[in-house]
Amino acid sequence: MTDIVPVILCGGSGTRLWPRSRKTRPKPFLPLVGDETLFRATVMRCPPEEGFGDPVVVTGAAHLDLVEEQLPDPARTRVIVEPQGRNTAAAIALAALTLPQDSVMLVCPSDHHIGDCTAFRAAASNAAALAEQGWLVSFGIVPTAPETGFGYLKQGSEIEGSAGMRVERFVEKPDLARAMEFLASGEYAWNGGIFAFRVGTFLEELGQHRPRILEAVKAAVAAGKADGMRFYPDSDAFAQVPSESVDYAVMENTTRAAMVPAVMAWSDIGNWQALHEAQACDEAGNAVRGPAELKDCSNVLVMSDGPRVSVVGASNLMIVVDGDEVLVCTPEGAQSVGKLSGAANQ
Repeated sequence: MTDIVPVILCGGSGTRLWPRSRKTRPKPFLPLVGDETLFRATVMRCPPEEGFGDPVVVTGAAHLDLVEEQLPDPARTRVIVEPQGRNTAAAIALAALTLPQDSVMLVCPSDHHIGDCTAFRAAASNAAALAEQGWLVSFGIVPTAPETGFGYLKQGSEIEGSAGMRVERFVEKPDLARAMEFLASGEYAWNGGIFAFRVGTFLEELGQHRPRILEAVKAAVAAGKADGMRFYPDSDAFAQVPSESVDYAVMENTTRAAMVPAVMAWSDIGNWQALHEAQACDEAGNAVRGPAELKDCSNVLVMSDGPRVSVVGASNLMIVVDGDEVLVCTPEGAQSVGKLSGAANQ
């Protein structure tokens, strides 16, 4: 098998992790789980000695310095600098048009946590084998709870001679009752937003289902300019690209959609509750990063970048201190943090 090329999508503002995540240093560039930032951990998860090729990072100009500052090996990493965000179908197409047609791309968001890297690499190898056969492959995260914040994949028939199966259908974020049905059936997986494609297959499917996206990205690449390991698509041409996710543009339309199941301690770190769940907790479910003292507490998360936080007799609470901002919320309120005026203004 040829090397698997990691394509790392690095955008978004992470407002639901305010006040730690800010426009100037958003979620991917923070060490939220362990000592490495989420972005750097994503790159390091795909080392050359495990069969991965030189990575490609797609990011915006606002985050370029952070990307290059945190790259483990800048000399072997191509960085594509988007003039503006046009969603994931365009970002993946940018990367695809700079790679050989027979390369296998492994598309990874830069802001997810994966606790079991061995399982991740096994799933990547299985996905790449299917991609080489012409399938467009999603990682199907084996669900552990009836989550309503994720899209789901319904498993179809097994693909002979592989570790994967067809995707029978893509399901939008369900309400709680449907999510409970999905979990109980054992037929559904979370759509984790990690994909494996052969470059030529992806471009063929994008051209079939969203020709305007493909042609506009081609024009932006053709008129773009390289600067060392950086590549700048043409701004005027890229402004004409329709903004659409790869799920809507390609995956929900193709007849070649497949999935490989993945059990790899995955989290999208989508809010403070998800981050709490990804931390190492004590027997009472408490997790602390920074100076803090907890007494008679359960299910409490404290993150402080300086001031000492003392909590007594509290349950189901998250306390975040970042600079001059303090956030206190419950697990139920975590989804709404991004709606706060402080998060909106960052």
